[in-house]
Amino acid sequence: MKHIAEAHRYLDNAKEILREKEQKEDGYYKDKKYVKMAGNTAYSGVLEALDGLFGIKKKGRKSIDWYQEELAKVDKKVLNTFNSAYNNLHLAMGYDGNLNVKVCSAGLEEAEQIINWVETKQELVSN
Repeated sequence: MKHIAEAHRYLDNAKEILREKEQKEDGYYKDKKYVKMAGNTAYSGVLEALDGLFGIKKKGRKSIDWYQEELAKVDKKVLNTFNSAYNNLHLAMGYDGNLNVKVCSAGLEEAEQIINWVETKQELVSN
């Protein structure tokens, strides 16, 4: 379950970026640079967990459509969480640098839910 530990490490790093580098004022962060870094880092953690679940080797990433199709086969509820995490972490934070603290918090929470879901799923399979 090395990929789970790595996924948690990515998520912890994303939270640390926002906690230590970023300042909040009136519900918004002040610097897009750190929001983008945190969003991309957390999203990488989500993909790390899913890659481990689906047995993906490290040669390149699959498309968002591929992840959506695979998750749809396994758990539609997690697919909804993944779609929201993709929108919040990858698009809103990672590309746009959305400074809204609530958007960032929601994305990080969704990342944690997905990583924990993968961890639980793999524990059930290994037992």
